[in-house]
Formats: sequence, C-alpha cells, structure tokens
Amino acid sequence: MQGRIFQLNTSRGGVPKLAVREAMLTRTGLADDVQTHMNIHGGPERALCLYSLERILELQNEGHPIFTGAVGENVTLMGLDWAGIEPGVRLSFGEDVLVEIASYTSPCDSVADSFGDGRFVRISQKVNPGWSRVYARVLQTGRLAVGQRVNVLD
Repeated sequence: MQGRIFQLNTSRGGVPKLAVREAMLTRTGLADDVQTHMNIHGGPERALCLYSLERILELQNEGHPIFTGAVGENVTLMGLDWAGIEPGVRLSFGEDVLVEIASYTSPCDSVADSFGDGRFVRISQKVNPGWSRVYARVLQTGRLAVGQRVNVLD
C-alpha cells in the first residue's frame, strides 16, 4: 500500500504544530520540533507522531474544528488504510527513511480545542479503535518532504 506525506508539522513546544515543507528526521524526531514533556512525548520510542488526513477530514465532517497539526502530529499522511497502521508495521518514506510504529498515542487535554465538545477521547484507541494517532521509532534517518511517497512494508 502506498500513500504520501500531506503535511509536516513542527513547533517550539505544544500544539498546534505548524506546517513546514521539509525537515530532517533524526533518531529522536524532526529537527526543529520541541517536545516540552519528554516523559510523555519524544525520545526514541516516540520520535515521530503520525496521523491520517482522511481521519482529520472525517472528524471535520462530524463538526470538530480539528485541522492538520492541531493534535500534535509531526507527519500528516494521506492515502493509507489508517486502521492497518498499528504497532509493528514499518513504513518507508522516499528512498531513505524507515520507521516502525511503536505504539498508539494517548490523547490529552492539550488537544481538547480540536473537538467541538472538548472530548479528545474521540481519538483514543481504547475508546475508538482505528482513530488514534501513532508513535514511531526511527530505524533509518533522512530527509522528509511534503508529497513524498510512503510505503507500508509489512
């Protein structure tokens, strides 16, 4: 299965993360992206937060004011079967970058403004399987760019 990078997002801490055209991916995440609470976000097992453009659009259709980068994802992907993006799955980005999905994220109240009713559990894997963002560990570093091809390897 093949998709694309729709948007790359970074911040100096917190949400929303703002769009950038390209970024270097290191073992601990996108260059110029800052995580304020390293015990919750970041580090090698949570180096990259990924989410689906299609899920964001579906949430918007439900009436939520969510937008790309609003829930803290570093990479907004399009064209993938999001329900199949689960721990253990490997993704390649372009020719160089390789990541492995490490875990589902746990949403917190910092993203509540992205939901009309403030109920951020809408993107909780436990409450709504297949709607969660995911964390990835970086197996091979490199440059990421908007429009870049993404392949599901597993």
